[in-house]
Amino acid sequence: METLKLLTLTGLIATAPVLALANVGLGDKLGTTEADIRATLEAQGYQIEEIEFEDGEIEVELVKDGVETELVLSETDGEVTAIEIEKDDD
Repeated sequence: METLKLLTLTGLIATAPVLALANVGLGDKLGTTEADIRATLEAQGYQIEEIEFEDGEIEVELVKDGVETELVLSETDGEVTAIEIEKDDD
């Protein structure tokens, strides 16, 4: 029983940094409908500011941990094709 606890604890420690860095990346597929995109991102802790469908792309403005980001998705398959992190002009 002690071996099982040790393996479980070791597994949790090994995956903790990965879980902490779980953010949206290029190539991720988020969905092609507003509902799917919103559900996927909100489940990851993002606050959705706006979702626009135009010119064959989906633009998503979102915030997480005070960082404003814009994602561009393919309207065809919902794949993230661009990520732009908004910078303060201070």
